[in-house]
Amino acid sequence: MSNVMSLAQRLKAAQPQIAHASTEMKNRILLRIADHLCASVEEILEANRTDISSAAQNGIPNVMLDRLSLSEARIHNMADGVRKVARLADPIGEVLAGRTLPNGLKIRKERVPIGVVGMIYESRPNVTVDAAVLCLKASNAVMLRGGKEAICTNMTLTRIMQRALVEEGLNPDILLLVEDTSRASATEMMKLNGYLDVLIPRGGQGLIRSVVENATVPVIETGAGNCHVYIDEDADLEMGANIVYNAKTSRPSVCNAEEVCLVHRDVAAQFLPLLKKAIVDDRAAAGLVPVELRLDPAAARIIDGTPAGERDFDTEFLDYILAVGVVDSVDAAIAHIAAHSTHHSDCIVTEDAAAAKKFAEQVDSAAVYVNVSTRFTDGGEFGLGCELGISTQKLHARGPMGLQELTSWKYIVRGNGQIR
Repeated sequence: MSNVMSLAQRLKAAQPQIAHASTEMKNRILLRIADHLCASVEEILEANRTDISSAAQNGIPNVMLDRLSLSEARIHNMADGVRKVARLADPIGEVLAGRTLPNGLKIRKERVPIGVVGMIYESRPNVTVDAAVLCLKASNAVMLRGGKEAICTNMTLTRIMQRALVEEGLNPDILLLVEDTSRASATEMMKLNGYLDVLIPRGGQGLIRSVVENATVPVIETGAGNCHVYIDEDADLEMGANIVYNAKTSRPSVCNAEEVCLVHRDVAAQFLPLLKKAIVDDRAAAGLVPVELRLDPAAARIIDGTPAGERDFDTEFLDYILAVGVVDSVDAAIAHIAAHSTHHSDCIVTEDAAAAKKFAEQVDSAAVYVNVSTRFTDGGEFGLGCELGISTQKLHARGPMGLQELTSWKYIVRGNGQIR
């Protein structure tokens, strides 16, 4: 028997314990996890330093090392996120609908756990904690499989969280980590029919495509983020420059970072020099990494940059690179987004209420923003405590996935002897 199958069997056997745990017990577990994280900062950082050193030796770019890196502040932020989830309402047992039929049957639709959740993800170790605590609060067991870059950190975080389960008298097999980071272990997880109730990939386009195309278990697709900001003809241009600066440079390696800036032709001559000054010239003068601008022909006639290649408007760069294009109207911007978007997060900057309404209604993405940075597509920012990922599909879950997205429902029917 393979190690992955053995873990799956242990998870399935342990899952009823968490499925029937009280809200009070689940919250105590989460608060214990938060306290253990804060008390184990040096242990976590030591493991993380090992991962960082190995990743650097393997030539991982600095912008991707940021995704892997933990600090004392980031660990305390993780713990704060766990405490926020503990304070959220328990979704299990929530009555979604109810009615009494003419024949006297009383039908109630009630939230229940999904069961056993599998997560395959890449280098961000905070996902280990976010996924675990959301699954536990929603009464699910969880199988975690991170990338090789973060294996030492993930093993340490998993041991710390399992400690909290044991202290509450529960089986630590409710939360298990696949320590084999080979492609074979991921492939085996995709085929765990009868053991995994759902599999959620979180990472780059290659990982997500592999899971969607090869899994035989149900999958919730989290999407790569080819996010757009459109500067309308009626935009506040200073606001637009600030939004683009934040959306592109605050953390370029995450999925809600902007990858494409579209500018209305009537304001391009004013806005593009302003943009270049903010994210290229001023950053270089301040000793920060300047953004490389990949320009379409119309933009290249206004400012200097790199000519955009054939795939630049379809690429999740996850780096200090921004594709820039000029469009003739809000309708052209919407059409461009429809042709190139990954349906993650897209923004319009405008003072025109009609343009904002049209954009919000017609852009088919999980999160659509008016005068707001795309960086807000995040479970914590949406009040979910933390998130399992950003779903870009439409069935079951869409957008930041919190507790409710980790539940299903069942119908409870009561009567007094009715037969059909």
